[in-house]
Amino acid sequence: MTEEDTPVNKPSTARLNLFFFAAFVIFSILIFRLAFVQFVEGPELTYMETSRNTKDIPLAPVRGPIYDATGEVALAYSEPVQSLYVLLYEDYRNDERRQEAEELAHDLAAVFKQFNPGDKEQPDAEEIIKRLDLDYQKTFGYVPRLVKSDLSTKEIAFFMEKKAEYPGVMVLEENIRKYDPDGVAVQIVGYTREFKRAPDSIAKYKAIREGASNQRDPGLVYHEEEKVGFDGLELQYQEELRGRSGYQSIDIDARNLPDGTMLQTPPEKGYSLVSTINKEIQMAAQEAITDELRRLPKAITGYAVAMEVDTGNVVAMASMPDYDPNDWDYDKIKYVFRNGTTESFPPNDAKPSRAESVVLLGSVIKPLSVLIGLKEGLFTAGQTYHDQGYAILGKDGRQVKNSHSAYNGSITARRAIEKSSNAFMIDMVGKRLLSKYGSDKGIDIWDKHMKEFGLGVSTGVDLPNEFLGRLEYNNEDESALTRLAFASFGQQAKYTTMQLAQYTTMLANKGKRMEPHLVKEIRDADGNVVKEIKPKVLNEVDFADAHWNEVHKGMVTKVSSFDGFPYDFARKTGTSEQGTGPNKKENGVFIAFAPRDNPKLAVAVVVPEGGFGSVSASPIARKIFDAYDEVYGLDGTPKGKKDEAKDKE
Repeated sequence: MTEEDTPVNKPSTARLNLFFFAAFVIFSILIFRLAFVQFVEGPELTYMETSRNTKDIPLAPVRGPIYDATGEVALAYSEPVQSLYVLLYEDYRNDERRQEAEELAHDLAAVFKQFNPGDKEQPDAEEIIKRLDLDYQKTFGYVPRLVKSDLSTKEIAFFMEKKAEYPGVMVLEENIRKYDPDGVAVQIVGYTREFKRAPDSIAKYKAIREGASNQRDPGLVYHEEEKVGFDGLELQYQEELRGRSGYQSIDIDARNLPDGTMLQTPPEKGYSLVSTINKEIQMAAQEAITDELRRLPKAITGYAVAMEVDTGNVVAMASMPDYDPNDWDYDKIKYVFRNGTTESFPPNDAKPSRAESVVLLGSVIKPLSVLIGLKEGLFTAGQTYHDQGYAILGKDGRQVKNSHSAYNGSITARRAIEKSSNAFMIDMVGKRLLSKYGSDKGIDIWDKHMKEFGLGVSTGVDLPNEFLGRLEYNNEDESALTRLAFASFGQQAKYTTMQLAQYTTMLANKGKRMEPHLVKEIRDADGNVVKEIKPKVLNEVDFADAHWNEVHKGMVTKVSSFDGFPYDFARKTGTSEQGTGPNKKENGVFIAFAPRDNPKLAVAVVVPEGGFGSVSASPIARKIFDAYDEVYGLDGTPKGKKDEAKDKE
């Protein structure tokens, strides 16, 4: 057989026709289906796509606790409670549906009354209807409505058992913030309120609101009812304490109503803070101030700060009277709720004679005045000055007198501190600073030294809204001579008690400005230390050691409240004067550090309108030193442990 004779297999006409027919049918079905989807089912699918969505409803995180320095006493903590919520599955704005919701409200009110007979605080039906927000004026329909917090065990058992009879009713665990019942360091710890009440003046919450629409992490979404820090450590460490939000995920329809089963992701607990505040020392400070205020005829407030010289740890920081963070009534506490140790609030409007919370320092500035005089070469340590009881200012011969017009005779700088000579400070520091540098530069030199010692600048304390002081020596309405003369003995600037404590610490450690700390550790939910706050030196000043020693030797003013104190200690009393005539106010101020040769603790006390600092403020300081000695030991050995050892013997 030749090549041309090889047979060829050709498809039959019938098979080709069948193939083309099948292809035609398949394509026709596809085209028909696409057309049907586009023109018939399209609107319905589009509606379903646009009308269905998944919403994440935040659950408030579990706020971490705040402990005292022992790490065992909780100054603030979150306690779990069970709350009743209602989820609205229907639109109750029409009359028929609304009647169903009102019947539910009456049923719930009856249950609350059954388990809490005679309790007028229980929500009635009318109040429950308000909380259900049936007209969606406060929030969307898919957001569960809080009906009642802190359910009793009987109420919890009832609603869990009758769950099928109450569709949409849920019992959810929440947390309420509680504080040490003894009222420890209230003004330091601060308080919490609902996020919706946070003013825009709190920058971090304003930023959260502005960025809410771009927040993609459900754990960082803030709910309007969530409790957040409003003051103190609660505000300062809001991010660390907060933890992460949980959330409930639920499908919603075009009416913003639930359309499916709610899935829940639990919240995460926040970090805990271990503060530097020791409860025992703090309570001693608070009680000491309260006792003095009862005794003093005019004083209504008092402040004290106790700060470790080497670490900057603030072991006590008292501002009395304080307030109950769980019972917030602004009208009752508006003159005391800001911590006077770090902030300034005005005098009582109803009693204009009352001093504000920061006062002129008076004679406690004199150790620094002498240091400045020695540093600037205005005089030498051995140079004498004849103190006749007053200094003369200006050509008109105006006299500025010592306290009680005391005549001190021939004195050195050291003796001028001890005797609290106003005349020495004016003639040897104020006038000579002006003579050496002139008006503007003289003021600038004084201001520079003040700020190097933390007076008039931020101390760096870990609290919000620190007041930086009121620098009256910058007031150009007065002559430079008047400003420098009065500044030299503490009558030209007002500072907080915290600034005064930092200044005292610098006197004690000879020039290191320690950053004050109120928190020493941050721990995770398992108790692991995630951050340790270590001592920090903000700046150092360079003064000759001989100058420091001269000042320390001058800090020996007699104070009877320290009779029997077992340590040599450095101290300076002060009495600042504000106003004249019937409005004249004398404010008690006192600073001290102990022991003198190896300082462990610095204490500053201010009692507005307390009179002489040696009388009103020093007794408070003595009790703080004694408490510290008991707990930690001013010589490194806690006296409390010594007493325990003796008792065992």
